[in-house]
Amino acid sequence: MRDLARITEGIAAEMAARAGETLQRLSPEGRRVRQRARARRRRALARIARRMVLAVIAILVVTVGWGVAIGPIGIGGLMAAGLAVLLAWVAILSLSTRQPASPTTIAAIDLPLLPERTEEWLQRQRPALPAPAARIVDGIGLKLEALAPQLATLNPAEPAAAEIRKLLCEELPELVDGYRRVPEALRRTARDGPSPDRQLVDGLAVVDGEIARMTAQLASGDLHKLATQGRYLELKYRGEGDLTR
Repeated sequence: MRDLARITEGIAAEMAARAGETLQRLSPEGRRVRQRARARRRRALARIARRMVLAVIAILVVTVGWGVAIGPIGIGGLMAAGLAVLLAWVAILSLSTRQPASPTTIAAIDLPLLPERTEEWLQRQRPALPAPAARIVDGIGLKLEALAPQLATLNPAEPAAAEIRKLLCEELPELVDGYRRVPEALRRTARDGPSPDRQLVDGLAVVDGEIARMTAQLASGDLHKLATQGRYLELKYRGEGDLTR
């Protein structure tokens, strides 16, 4: 019976993951998030290709200059130039490949990069979340896109910047990681309150609303209100017990 229960839970989890992927493909938010992810990958590849071309040009200029100023470089020089190109390409690829964002690395990055890195991290968590939560995650991604231009001009020393960092670097990861620590078999079970699935959805909805509020207040220039307004994330796992219990 236990083996049957484990198999059933595995099938349910797989069906939920596929349902979430289908929902992302069909929903306007999901399509927009996927389009933006593809656009980021294309821009990254274009930057890498541009740097590789510039490296070849630079080495070619040095090689020709050496030949004109000093003398023919010969076969050995050509081989050295080819090796230099190869090493330059390897260095460019190594430096251009960044590690996947995590709450720890996100907390340390510059403020203007915070929305994009947070969205990348959220999208990696998406397959482990229930379908209703995944839909909200897509909406959060779009709101982070709208928030990014506001952060590009925000002074990192402003109290408002600290509020935004707290929400994106502490409270949001705490909510998602707390949910993921709950065994899958218990996530849909209500115990002395809403189920972990319901708590996650409610908490993400609050985060979604907070990001929209912050974006609007930054756009209006009301930094004082953003920094001082009483804000209490109505996360069920804080009010009615930790998700991991």
